Amino acid sequence: PDLSLPRLNALSAWLMLPSVVCFGISLSMGSGVGWTFYPPLSSFPYSGVGVDYLMFSLHLAGVSSVLGSLNFITTIFSSIFFFINTRVSIIVWAYLFTSFLLLFSLPVLAAAITMLLF
Repeated sequence: PDLSLPRLNALSAWLMLPSVVCFGISLSMGSGVGWTFYPPLSSFPYSGVGVDYLMFSLHLAGVSSVLGSLNFITTIFSSIFFFINTRVSIIVWAYLFTSFLLLFSLPVLAAAITMLLF
């Protein structure tokens, strides 16, 4: 079977497509900030529309990753609690740990990227 929330999984996958499209648009516009978003190049007086597309792309990718990590967390917890199997492989624990890291770090990254607009 798939993950425990298949519609959330599909939404997470479909949100990545507009993110990649916006990223491609920002690259074609030549934003010039690179992947680091250093503030002298990405702050308001120097930024163009390409930087805005890049910010929107990163926000969409962040939402997609948060939805995917929520799906992994619910799948792992439901399989552990409902099947009462506490002997889980190390890969499952790594997925769970990575999902929690994404869940806690991506909203902070989104807030920092949003602060570059002001």
